[in-house]
Amino acid sequence: MQSLSLSMSLSMRSALRLLGPEVRVKRRNAIVACASDGESGSTASFLSRTQTYALLKQQMQVAAKSEDYKEAARIRDSLKLFEDEEPVLRLRRLMKEAIADERFQDAASYRDELKKIAPHSLLKCSSDATTLGIRVQVRSVYIEGRSQPSKGLYFFAYRIRITNNSDHPVQLLRRHWIITDANERTENVWGIGVVGEQPVILPRNSFEYSSACPLSTPNGRMEGDFEMIHVDRVGSRSFNVAIAPFSLSLLGDDDGHII
Repeated sequence: MQSLSLSMSLSMRSALRLLGPEVRVKRRNAIVACASDGESGSTASFLSRTQTYALLKQQMQVAAKSEDYKEAARIRDSLKLFEDEEPVLRLRRLMKEAIADERFQDAASYRDELKKIAPHSLLKCSSDATTLGIRVQVRSVYIEGRSQPSKGLYFFAYRIRITNNSDHPVQLLRRHWIITDANERTENVWGIGVVGEQPVILPRNSFEYSSACPLSTPNGRMEGDFEMIHVDRVGSRSFNVAIAPFSLSLLGDDDGHII
């Protein structure tokens, strides 16, 4: 594991040389801010790396739009090096290979190391939960074009599919989200319906929608519930349908499918 830290520090220095002195100062400030909020050194380091990764991607996008292809290619090569040596991505790959080879002791070791340096990375960018026959599937993705990492803004979109596998039609009345960033700051959000609707979902039918969430850190998580009611039962009480936790992650995860 020591070799991971050494190689990462080398690629970080290479990446930061590309970004210039102004970005380097911001990065140091970000580390101090994370540490002051009680984050461990490993978590602060992970936040710093992902912030740098986001800035590199933004720099490459700017260079490409301005048709500075030489600079874009240089940043692309630095990004590739970063992705090859980033500890979270590398540990994920090693853990996946160990599981495939049935080297479960090695896989457990890689997982323990991931828990230390980036606890959020073990949570998938998707979730799937069923409550009283109502299935809720979610998939999130980082939106680079609407994010401004230099200003501490990371934009994530998510798509939700709600499938009624029960024998009764239901109506979605309200939503409740619990949004937690990488510094463990939590926000509760309540609202009527979803995307301006209070859909009625018939048995064996689905309702899908997309929405988005801005975050001040490059990773976090969301979870919550939908309040629903059986519309074919007079006087029936509403009930809550769980939305299982899922990650908001700039680095994504190994499960790249969209629901």
